[in-house]
Amino acid sequence: MKTRKWIIWIFIIAVIALGAWWWKFRPEKEELALTTEHPYYGNVTNSVTATGTVQPVDTVAVGTQVSGIIQKVYVDFNSPVKKGQLLAQLDKSLLNAQVAQITANLQSAKASVVYQKSNYERQNHLYQVGAISKAEQEAALYQFRSATQAVSSIEAQLRSALKNLSYTNIYSPIQGTVLSRSVSEGQTVAASLSTPTLFSIAKDLTKMQVQASIDEADIGGVRKGQRAFFTVDAFPTDTFSGTVKEIRLRSYVSANVVSYVTIIEAPNPDLKLKPGMTASITVYTKELNNVLLLPAQAKAFRPDSVLAKKYIVEQNPNTRKTLFPQNDSFASKTDFVWLKKNNRLIRQAILTGLDDETQVQVVAGLNPGDEVVLGYEEVKKKSSATAKSPFMPTRPGRTNQRPGAGAQPR
Repeated sequence: MKTRKWIIWIFIIAVIALGAWWWKFRPEKEELALTTEHPYYGNVTNSVTATGTVQPVDTVAVGTQVSGIIQKVYVDFNSPVKKGQLLAQLDKSLLNAQVAQITANLQSAKASVVYQKSNYERQNHLYQVGAISKAEQEAALYQFRSATQAVSSIEAQLRSALKNLSYTNIYSPIQGTVLSRSVSEGQTVAASLSTPTLFSIAKDLTKMQVQASIDEADIGGVRKGQRAFFTVDAFPTDTFSGTVKEIRLRSYVSANVVSYVTIIEAPNPDLKLKPGMTASITVYTKELNNVLLLPAQAKAFRPDSVLAKKYIVEQNPNTRKTLFPQNDSFASKTDFVWLKKNNRLIRQAILTGLDDETQVQVVAGLNPGDEVVLGYEEVKKKSSATAKSPFMPTRPGRTNQRPGAGAQPR
């Protein structure tokens, strides 16, 4: 009797285990889900990207033509300055002494002219009466002319010394903002070999420019006047607009890549952009607005044998010449897409234009009402009507069927 019970229990457990295994590993039903899209109207662009540096439109480096010690500095970093404003002064003591010395030499030379003139007139009178020789008369004339030329030479030296003295006052050549100050009071500057830069002044910080570096592979599509936008790390959520101003012909090579400097004008009314910021730039080389568009992936779709089991695939050998005989003037090319019409997949030739690799312009061949296939995916479903295990108990007062679907609620 006990043996019989054990056999019954083993049989029940085996049935339950077999049912659970079948429920978990039962065959799955595959269904095909097409991804489709209707052509739509929108904007499409082609663009190139680059990096660059934000700079003021006009920057002046203010230096000094004379050497000396900086005695006074009247401006600092970020100071607004006006044209002709005094920025700094050099020590004038040595140049003042030089001016005084040359002035004294000039006075001496002028006195010499007076004496040589009187001597010449006296010697000339003696020569006229035959008291002296011609050589003595000419010598007196030579001394007079030499003294006159000496005065002119010393006067030129005095003008030069006075000019150098005026250079000890450093004035602003433009109205703008001081970007940098390279000297301090008491510092010695030497202008013997090259002009040292004391201040750097930006003319107008409300007008900035970006010096972009564009590769030779992309520079062919860039033109003056094209629209651009850029971002900077300081304001990651802000987008700044600009316009291509200049494409410089001189190239430079970095890491075996040939690049060209492109200047992009950018307004800066709120002064967010600061000189030296690194900009990530996008230049729109082509733009089309309100044209018929289609996702670019539609061109890559091709129906396979899996779809052929469910849909009727119609291979129409259409060509551009047969479909678009009047559109040979378009700067476009022929592509093929697949349209879904009920249970049919129909190949359709289209003319495409501008392509940004995400969406493509449809020149001809499609209407907004067409349903274009982008791809498909296989959706697997259990063969049973519900994914619930048949061995799981149900809550009291409920059934597995909706009311009206063959069962009445309790």
